[in-house]
Amino acid sequence: MIEILEVFLHYWEIIVLFFAVSLLYASVGFGGGSSYLAILALTGLSFIQFRAIALLCNIVVVSGGTFIYIKNGYFEWRKIIPLTIISVPLAFLGGYLKISQTFFFVLLGSTLVIAAVLMWASKYLVDYSGKIKQKSVAKNSFIGGGIGFVSGMVGIGGGVFLSPLLHLTHWDTPKKIAATSSFFILVNSIAGLLGQYFTNHNNGSFTFDSNLAIALMITVFFGGQIGSRLGARKLSPFLIKRVTAVLIAIVGLRILWKYLIN
Repeated sequence: MIEILEVFLHYWEIIVLFFAVSLLYASVGFGGGSSYLAILALTGLSFIQFRAIALLCNIVVVSGGTFIYIKNGYFEWRKIIPLTIISVPLAFLGGYLKISQTFFFVLLGSTLVIAAVLMWASKYLVDYSGKIKQKSVAKNSFIGGGIGFVSGMVGIGGGVFLSPLLHLTHWDTPKKIAATSSFFILVNSIAGLLGQYFTNHNNGSFTFDSNLAIALMITVFFGGQIGSRLGARKLSPFLIKRVTAVLIAIVGLRILWKYLIN
């Protein structure tokens, strides 16, 4: 317990940032993985460590939201299963693949920039007209699988990509899309984390500061609980997404500049 308290004091800047991110992301139905990675990428931790920590925090934030969505009947399993049945093994494979540090950071920087663009444009993507366009099982599986694979490699749940795409294609109602994205983030975060564990466990490289991980998980739990209760009633989801988009775009461009230009 004393060690955890010392972590809170030593990493207080990261703690504050993680609390703010989890609160803001939970208020609009996301886990926050992309922003957790953006913050941790600036700390000097190894990318193996902060990929795992980001996924653990993701799981903590979206677990509660997923439970609430299921309880309230927003899940349409007939459409969700095709999205996730391929994405889960591919997210595991993405996490299992051994990639170099340079490749990871180039992929991370690119992912953050793309995520920032999608978040900035989300106001124009969310235009529900009441007309739901049915997609084939094959198309849903292809979409989920592609996002799951990239998410597993990077260390995010994939909701930041999935949600705008589903809105753009009028996949379902906004509430059901939020529920689907929450579940997608949860299962792919677990799969990606397991992939990282199995590929790095044998050589002993799957190690991270457990006290820091616990402190951050506690932080995002409370931030996520507060954010999910505030929701759009107190905060503007589009303003939140645009502010977040600017922040992660800056980090993404900074990473790309360092690993592609310098």
